[in-house]
Amino acid sequence: MQVVPNSESIDSKKKQVEDMFDDIAPRYDRLNRILSFRIDTLWRTKVRKLLAPHQPKNILDIATGTGDLAIELAKLKPEEIVGLDLSAEMLDHGIKKIKQKELQSTIKMVKGDSEALPFANESFDAVTVAFGVRNFENLNQGLSEIFRVLRPSKQLVILEFSKVKSFPFKQLYHVYSRYIIPTIATFLRSSKAAYTYLPNSVAVFPEGEEMCLILKKNGFKSVECKKLTFGVASIYYCEK
Repeated sequence: MQVVPNSESIDSKKKQVEDMFDDIAPRYDRLNRILSFRIDTLWRTKVRKLLAPHQPKNILDIATGTGDLAIELAKLKPEEIVGLDLSAEMLDHGIKKIKQKELQSTIKMVKGDSEALPFANESFDAVTVAFGVRNFENLNQGLSEIFRVLRPSKQLVILEFSKVKSFPFKQLYHVYSRYIIPTIATFLRSSKAAYTYLPNSVAVFPEGEEMCLILKKNGFKSVECKKLTFGVASIYYCEK
């Protein structure tokens, strides 16, 4: 079952996701920090630390949004980071942040489709995706493209929301994600629909062992899954 931001729209999921992020871009960073209690910054730090021993020179950050993970990965001192996203508005906000941090010589922001990456085979030492694979219209196509542009024996790290399963955190998070988050989003003049889509998409997206199996079927090896913050999110780490 595929969940889309607007079930009444005849547009593809890809187009709906692009429009949704264009709409919420001006308030995206502020809402993220409020709704996650800044825990999302700790999760991105974990992604960076996983890649640190490998010292990647060229990194592709897919679904980069406003560039939070790309900015965090710049601490690894790579030669180049390419941040790719469907949403021009998110990229524009990201470019402003990158300039403020004087990282424009390292981070390049590109508008593009994760399922048709505009890069040659074996172009990158590492690929990251933070909270983006859940929005792919075709998950296997997106993973196949990542496999294509990643160099042999190099790393893919995915950070994605997952389902909280332990009592009482499961019940608490259910109330928070389905009722409190959309209410806060509305109060802060953001799209209630976008933040209703969040828990709905998480509920049907493959996670844990199922996601690991999908990664293996797409050619990745040494696949590991690390649960974060009572299972609110997961990190998937693997190699080509």
